[in-house]
Amino acid sequence: MKRQVNYSKEHLRYLARHKRHSALILCSQLGILVLFIALWELFAYLGIINTMILSSPSRILTTIGDLYQSGDLFYHIGITLYETVLGFAIATILGCLIAILLWWSETLRKILDPYIVVLNSLPKIALGPVIIIWFGAGMQSIIVICVLITVIITIISMLNAFRECDKDKILLMRSMGANKFQILTKLILPASLPQFVSVLKISVGMSWVGSIMGEYLVSSAGLGYLIVYGSQVFKLDLVMASTILLCLLASVMYFLVALLEKYVNKKRGRL
Repeated sequence: MKRQVNYSKEHLRYLARHKRHSALILCSQLGILVLFIALWELFAYLGIINTMILSSPSRILTTIGDLYQSGDLFYHIGITLYETVLGFAIATILGCLIAILLWWSETLRKILDPYIVVLNSLPKIALGPVIIIWFGAGMQSIIVICVLITVIITIISMLNAFRECDKDKILLMRSMGANKFQILTKLILPASLPQFVSVLKISVGMSWVGSIMGEYLVSSAGLGYLIVYGSQVFKLDLVMASTILLCLLASVMYFLVALLEKYVNKKRGRL
């Protein structure tokens, strides 16, 4: 049975203002998007912009419709989505495990710290040809590139989150006889959950960058392949359509992580 909460009039007015403010922000965001699309289409119709270079919303929709009719739309979306999600998952799991290992062993962290810094600063695109030779000209290379781009930032961010945990709480648990595994599972990991969700939000963008970069280098399918192919044959409608699809997919993935963040914050608020 849920307990009924009686809010004060001031609090109710605050909630009403907050809802109006949130609605205003959402309407403004949608309004800007609609205005941008309308002006884009209008300028294309009036010949103010060159549709051969910048395309137009109607031509992009027509191109997406043609891809759907030919059966290529969901095929290419599925390829890129599979590469991105798999690379995102592998990088997140691997990055967190390595971060835990480095937190566990201070000596190992000091040994590997300069190498992690070098790998983080290294342009991953430079490793593309080597990766293709090692893993072949296929999907495996694209996933590896996606993992390499995403995993380093996950390691660094999660390791910093682990090390920033309250030292007094760690000392308290040690004084009560807790071992290192208990400190990790009972204190470090729960305290780092908000940072973990923030890392996921960053990794979403990085994983899309990695998969598209990999498709630029070696691919025969996917949205990145369509962008490269469209630019080579001067089908810029195809390039713009693929770019719009990428934006939509990345936004959906980011929105799912944002929902997870709200759920985590809500659960923590109840504690």
